[in-house]
Amino acid sequence: MNTMKTLRRHGWHIVVLAVLLPTCIGAAGQGLKPLVTEINAVNMTVADMDRAVQFYSQVLDFQKVSDAEVAGEPYEHLEGVFGLRMRIVRMRLGDESIELTEYLAPRGRPIPPDAHSNDRSFQHIAIIVSDMDGAFARLKQAKVEYASSGPQRLPDWNKNAAGIEAFYFKDPDGHPLEILHFPSDKGLEKWHRSNDRLFLGIDHTAIVVADTDASLTFYRDLLGMRVAGESENYGTEQEHLNNVFGAHLRITALRAAVGPGIELLEYIAPRTGAPFPADEHANDILHRQTEVFTPDAAIAARKLLSAHTNFVSSGVITESDGRLGFHKAFLVRDPDGHAVLVEER
Repeated sequence: MNTMKTLRRHGWHIVVLAVLLPTCIGAAGQGLKPLVTEINAVNMTVADMDRAVQFYSQVLDFQKVSDAEVAGEPYEHLEGVFGLRMRIVRMRLGDESIELTEYLAPRGRPIPPDAHSNDRSFQHIAIIVSDMDGAFARLKQAKVEYASSGPQRLPDWNKNAAGIEAFYFKDPDGHPLEILHFPSDKGLEKWHRSNDRLFLGIDHTAIVVADTDASLTFYRDLLGMRVAGESENYGTEQEHLNNVFGAHLRITALRAAVGPGIELLEYIAPRTGAPFPADEHANDILHRQTEVFTPDAAIAARKLLSAHTNFVSSGVITESDGRLGFHKAFLVRDPDGHAVLVEER
């Protein structure tokens, strides 16, 4: 039988899943519905919330949706950080959202100054723009830190990426970001609708992985996301976009039924990127967590545990008032160390 412990703290339940047999998954865990039905947001840890909100709202046209301050044992069990107090701001651009988290206590470490785009810890959000020249001019005016040498147009020989324009830069905390412009024959239909906005929304979050097939086992086979596209990118444009000499990438796009996608970036060359830091914690500025919705958090947790997924949370955490947009959640890491917060509404 399964061993479960329920700890009651301040209106919360912390369900600790201790021993699980394969029969726990059963037909429910292998049902027709995918484990993940929606990509909710990407959450980034920041050092100064007011500075971050000003940047995302004034430079990139995000709008603040909510602003909450939370603390207590259940949040500690959820994020794996003892004695925490967090301020969490949700911001929206078009149909998509990000969340920014400032750890008022305890403070974490800044992003290492020698981080590179082919490091396993790399993760960015791709913001779609209606006009690359106008968006780049806005970023120049704001004096953003460049990660690319300048906007790059991917070459026509690359059928799956031809004509895409892209530019990497950094937010005030050093989180990498991308602005992206699709030609008329690429991207979702909504990115081509006429409007007067410069920054339109978030198409995907991109993560560097060591082995695409291992990542597909996690995101496609376990979480139930579908492969939406594949590409192999290399050449001078890709090198200057990623600022990695000799960059040669295998790119796999994944999508759930709703929300932005997740893009897997495997560097075929150079394979010199640093591994994900084993001692990374949610209060470190390097931390990002992709938030996904599941119909049943308990079933999702059992299935992920049976697959030997690395859990950060002590179990399935229940929030009685849903202040952060969910009622149950747990935090895990993918095969490379990227954090995924699995939420049940």
